[in-house]
Amino acid sequence: MEKDESLALDLLRGGGESVLRLYTWSPWSVSLGRHQVEGEIDRERCLADGIEIVRRPTGGRAILHAEELTYCVAMMANGQSVLQVYNAIGVALLRGLRAYGVHVSLEKSQPNFGTLYRQTSSASCFSSSARYEIVLDKRKLVGSAQRRYGSGEGTVVLQHGSILCGSAHLRLAEYLRLPDEGTRQAIRENLKSRTANLGDVMGNRVDFDLLSRCVKEGFEREWGITFQEHSLVMEHGAVNA
Repeated sequence: MEKDESLALDLLRGGGESVLRLYTWSPWSVSLGRHQVEGEIDRERCLADGIEIVRRPTGGRAILHAEELTYCVAMMANGQSVLQVYNAIGVALLRGLRAYGVHVSLEKSQPNFGTLYRQTSSASCFSSSARYEIVLDKRKLVGSAQRRYGSGEGTVVLQHGSILCGSAHLRLAEYLRLPDEGTRQAIRENLKSRTANLGDVMGNRVDFDLLSRCVKEGFEREWGITFQEHSLVMEHGAVNA
């Protein structure tokens, strides 16, 4: 995710280019939102299980990056508002996921995050769906966060998110500092009821190469662009496109 931010900062300095980056995680890692308190995570338990801890440059709450495809978009805002960019990226993701064979939709409502973040259950980024995020039967399939750099005509957007491909994200509850096991089980059940994943929906193992191509083509067709592919290689467990 440091690489994600560096791409945005390159754009801000005028030396970069707009990028779509797709990757997976090895080892699995918990990422904290930019302003999230690190004390909410049980560092000792994470280290014992080989789970890394990182901090995202964007906001939001904790995510266990495990069985997922992560996307990163670094681009000029071109006068678009936060919600306009969320919508534009959401529609492109929607098109790509439908090409993969899953019928998804965009969330139309917006939660009160001030109230939500005061709840214990909100320690997970997937505890609710925000406007223009991808849902399946009202359950969150893609969680996204956005940050902006600069101002005016030079504003740069960094947005990234997780496309859930399996149920491993439910294990986040194991790595939160919580008052008791009852609360831990309640958070796990809350996550289970509010999220969907491609493995369950499709009834088989996710083909990450095919999914990546579908996402890429979704952006190209929706935005009327053609990407120049730099590489599709494994680098420390990450697929970079």
